[in-house]
Amino acid sequence: MLHAMVMAGGGGTRFWPRSRQVRPKQFLSFSGDRTLLQGTVDRIAAQVPGERTWVLTSEQHRAEAVEQLKGMVPSEHVVGEPMGRDTAPCVALGAALIAKADSDATIMVMPADHLIEPEQEFRRAAHAAEQFANDFPDSLLTFGIVPTFPSTGYGYIHRGDRAGTRQGVTISKALGFEEKPAMSRAEEFLASGDYFWNSGIFVWKPTAILGQLEKRKPALLATINKIAAAWGTERSTDVFRTEYANAEKISIDFAVMQDAATEGKVLVMHAPYKWDDVGSWLALERHNPQDASGNTVQGLHCGVKTSNCVIVSDPTHLIATLGVENLVIVQCGNATLVTTRKGEADVKDIIAKMKSGGLGQFL
Repeated sequence: MLHAMVMAGGGGTRFWPRSRQVRPKQFLSFSGDRTLLQGTVDRIAAQVPGERTWVLTSEQHRAEAVEQLKGMVPSEHVVGEPMGRDTAPCVALGAALIAKADSDATIMVMPADHLIEPEQEFRRAAHAAEQFANDFPDSLLTFGIVPTFPSTGYGYIHRGDRAGTRQGVTISKALGFEEKPAMSRAEEFLASGDYFWNSGIFVWKPTAILGQLEKRKPALLATINKIAAAWGTERSTDVFRTEYANAEKISIDFAVMQDAATEGKVLVMHAPYKWDDVGSWLALERHNPQDASGNTVQGLHCGVKTSNCVIVSDPTHLIATLGVENLVIVQCGNATLVTTRKGEADVKDIIAKMKSGGLGQFL
């Protein structure tokens, strides 16, 4: 049966100041009333009921996740990592826990902070992916997104020969991965038609992913196996905290996917839907209307000679602009960000300066 694993542990720093340490991006709403986390679980709920859904988040945010998913996912399936160790330990733990419950499971791994539409196309792809996993039980399947522009902020997957079609959805062999290329390379990838964006959505059998981890990262898997063996016992919390700190901090792409692709063990699905990782404030333009001057506004704004700006504020906080263009202005609570459209990609730099400058209370 298909099980869902939702990764909800990121810090969401690119969405500061709305996304803060106390409530990161995945717990916020950017389009509609549902938060990104709720929307992710909603998206798969028709195929995967709550009792087969697991959410891995940080220990700090577990209570928030439990509250947002009340009536959707059992609280015991919301796991709070004692510290962030990147996606490989997270994926390994989820696979080990699901395998304990269902040794013949198929697992879909999804980040909690993406927007996907139309959702019925995602569900068609999920159904096809489950069939592919049964057809190729030793392979690792990832969802590839057809690029629409040359992005230097996304990872890419090089596709090879087609390997099959299910539910009208095609998969191909994945030949390799490339992380965040230079613009010239991104333009080449787009022009070739042989590359997908890496969406970070995966489908596999527990035996496939755990077998790859055993081969490539045996120490990491041994650590995770200790945690899984103690799960549900009175020793669980102590073992989790002690052992997880020893797990190597590494992404699943670097730990497994890149090398597995060169050995022919990775398949890439041609995703039949639109996808957005909502990775910057400019993403709001893709999901909200613009005014006659090209401004995207959420909140209270009065502007004169203002164009091509993204402006966000609390409902009772007025932002007034005069004679400006191509800016990103975001006010939330006790902090305001002002940057250019180009500079918006480097929000992490101001975050780092606030940390080093004793302004951590605003993060």
